[in-house]
Formats: sequence, structure tokens, C-alpha cells
Amino acid sequence: MSKHRQFPPEFKAKAVLEIIGGQKTAADICREHGLKPDLVSKWKTQFVANAAKVFERDEQADPQQTRIDELERLAGKLSLELEIAKKASELLTSRASKNGS
Repeated sequence: MSKHRQFPPEFKAKAVLEIIGGQKTAADICREHGLKPDLVSKWKTQFVANAAKVFERDEQADPQQTRIDELERLAGKLSLELEIAKKASELLTSRASKNGS
């Protein structure tokens, strides 16, 4: 009974990038590492199909993190508004005391 060899994702990515980059042909990769052409073709197809995921925003991947970020922005905004209101109150209070009221 033969076992299937398993390759780490880094190895697969390197092999596919060498093919896509034109550094080596798929046949060269297969010969170098004793791989079947259909396996390398499958890796290349998976790589190309999932390439767009590299550029996805984190917000799409984790809705909870999106909510946390939204709440942090809101807390920051409210904190800033509170500081502005305090300063305005201090200015109005000091002007009223200077005017003798």
C-alpha cells in the first residue's frame, strides 16, 4: 500500500510561482520533484482561483472585527465631541464671569 506524499503550502506556492513567472516549465518542476503533471496543474488552478483572496479586506473575513472597529470609531468620535463640549462650556462660563453675570 503506497502513501500519498503531502507537500506544504509553501512548496506548492513556490512551484506554481516558478511556472507562472516563467522561471521553469511545469515539466521541469515535475521532473525535479517527481510529480505528476496533473497534480502540478491542479496546484496552479487552485493558486490562480484563490489569488484574489490575497487582496480581500479583513472586514470581509471577520464581521465581529468590523463591528469592533465601528464601535471604536464611534467611541473616539463621542470622546472628541465631549472634549469640545467641555471646552465650549468652560469658555462660556469664563466669558459670563468676566461680563459680571
